[in-house]
Amino acid sequence: MPAMWYAHLKFSHWLPTAVIALLPGLMAEGAQAQTATVTIRAESATGPVAGVRILASDVIGLTNADGVALLTLGLGQHVIEADRIGFSPSRVELFLAEARDTTVTVLLEVVAIETDGIVVTSGRTERRIEDEPLRIEAVSREEVEEKLLMTPGDIAMLLNETAGLRVQPTAPSLGGASVRIQGLRGRYTQILTDGMPLYGGQAGALGPLQVPPMDLARVEVIKGAASALYGPTALGGVVNLISRRPDPAREFILNHSSLDGTDAVGWLADELNDRWGYTLLAGAHRQDHADVNSDGWADVPTFRRISVRPRLFWDDGRGGAAILTVGGMLEDRSGGTLPGSLTPAGTVHVESLDTRRVDAGFSGRKVFSGLRIMSARASGSLQRHDHFFGDARENDEHRTGFAEVALSGQDGRHLWVVGLAFQADVYEHTDLPTFSFDYIVPAVFAQDELEVADWMTLAASLRYDRHSEFGGYLSPRISILARASEWVARISAGTGFFAPTPFTEEVEAVGLRRLTEPQGWLEERARSAMIDIGRSFGPVELNVSAFASTIDDPLQTVRNGDGTLTIRNASEGSVDTWGTEIFAALRQGPWRLIGSHAFLRSTEPDPQAEGRREVPLTPRHSAGVVGAYEVEGRGRIGVEAYYMGKQELDDDPYRSRSQQHFILGLLIDWRFGPVRVFLNAENILDTRQTRYDPLLRPNRTPDGRWITDVWAPLEGRAFNGGIWISF
Repeated sequence: MPAMWYAHLKFSHWLPTAVIALLPGLMAEGAQAQTATVTIRAESATGPVAGVRILASDVIGLTNADGVALLTLGLGQHVIEADRIGFSPSRVELFLAEARDTTVTVLLEVVAIETDGIVVTSGRTERRIEDEPLRIEAVSREEVEEKLLMTPGDIAMLLNETAGLRVQPTAPSLGGASVRIQGLRGRYTQILTDGMPLYGGQAGALGPLQVPPMDLARVEVIKGAASALYGPTALGGVVNLISRRPDPAREFILNHSSLDGTDAVGWLADELNDRWGYTLLAGAHRQDHADVNSDGWADVPTFRRISVRPRLFWDDGRGGAAILTVGGMLEDRSGGTLPGSLTPAGTVHVESLDTRRVDAGFSGRKVFSGLRIMSARASGSLQRHDHFFGDARENDEHRTGFAEVALSGQDGRHLWVVGLAFQADVYEHTDLPTFSFDYIVPAVFAQDELEVADWMTLAASLRYDRHSEFGGYLSPRISILARASEWVARISAGTGFFAPTPFTEEVEAVGLRRLTEPQGWLEERARSAMIDIGRSFGPVELNVSAFASTIDDPLQTVRNGDGTLTIRNASEGSVDTWGTEIFAALRQGPWRLIGSHAFLRSTEPDPQAEGRREVPLTPRHSAGVVGAYEVEGRGRIGVEAYYMGKQELDDDPYRSRSQQHFILGLLIDWRFGPVRVFLNAENILDTRQTRYDPLLRPNRTPDGRWITDVWAPLEGRAFNGGIWISF
């Protein structure tokens, strides 16, 4: 290096250091004369309040476990604003005439949290949904209740009728399905409960059908690559099921359907004292075979299921809280040919699946001084399956473990989180050990949200996962929230990866015995971006989104001529998805009208031929309209209509593209004292796939399938009704 440049660099390095060293001494006297330390005490009727956001003349603070925040303010007039979810905002005026320490007490009044002020936690920071830079959509308790009255035993309908989500049948003989987010296959969707993967890294084909919605306060949805937040199992997005808190209640639902299904669900919640509370969910569900089109094949499989989930809650009243939960589920399910019926080949083909699952989870946090919050979460699950595909039997055991610890804090306009995470995913197949796997994934992550200005917030997330089989992967994500007058815009982009497993949608339908031995699998890598613009016009809410994603090295299932299946990464090309979503809502007095439309294009390399194809079972257009009239405290009447556009089909002997179709429903729910009586009419137009084509194939495919893919309802028109008792 030339001497001149070396001298210049030495001088450039020394000068800022000298200035920084001298500045405190030069400015100390002036600073002391112009500022004062103000101690803010946030209190309510029950004592100090932690986690209160304090804003005074662009200086931001957060109260600690003792309800105290320290601010350094200049002399003169100040307006101190205190804000925390669950309390009404408070304002105090303060005039500092001299540089003398001052204490100000701010009194907060507890209020009920309205739906419009809902707090979401899936973005790792507790923010009002309108203040979250990352687009998080919330299905409110009111909407959960509506779907609960339609299907008390599962959340499939709740998710299927949420814009941008689709519950796609993947094991139709047994009624199994997966949750697709913006067209991406269900294996990329992570289903959480209170931020914990209680149902495992992949919920499987029957996961959404085995979660009763009775104990849900809301559902939070993140669309697009979320690996920066939740690791490799969230490449396509996250569905986070948020549980109800222990507000004193005793509830019981008894429901029966015209398809000969019955649900009995009980809910018990209470506060043990001012810090402890509990909830208990218990359910029993049964469904008999239904052969709607009289072809000898069960359009609706039979099952018997019982489930139980107690939760214990702790809250110290100063920001510290904890949840401990355990759960258990037993289910026996069967489908295929009915007793006395045969396939077109004159044979009997019965499929069955017996499931036993237990899980446990813990989530807690503690508020410390200095605006710091320590949080921890851990969960584990064990599932055992006994599966028959005709005469072929497959037994397996799936164990998952999860742990996470994080430290968060607020410094000025920065709200940050750093943490460590650990995931374990162990699958053991009793009969086919070739497909067993044992994945261990430790990770480190960080997130920072910067309030750049009153109208803009920037959030950046970064996570590094070290997969025991596929190595390390860095997942960044950035989000921007901007406000202009009544408009709100969000822009988000991120990357993610997915560790391959043998559980593709094609394999779920026929079992692992048809699969060739895995060789040379690579992780799937994704990039996604989304822009979202919304505004409220009085009682009208409007939101428009555009999104795009690309998955490189996608896993594909190839059907071989000898009846076997091979899973391999696409040799060239990617899965490309893009589209738009439009959401509009009108809420005026007792009336509510909600409309949505989704446009979706998704293409991929054709696994059976050269070139590309539309991803099967992906409608280009879908839309829904829901209207309701509700009398507060008495009941509601609701009407809903849904449109599903044409879908490309794979290996269907009757057609290459599905028919477009409409579904119409009606719900009446009315209260008589402590008893609510409800009646639901589903699919009034009796739309059925078997009205267009047979479900049964004329011949069994080489890989063992007797029925086609499902692209429209099979059960047709159905009614259900019952009572909901609160006591």
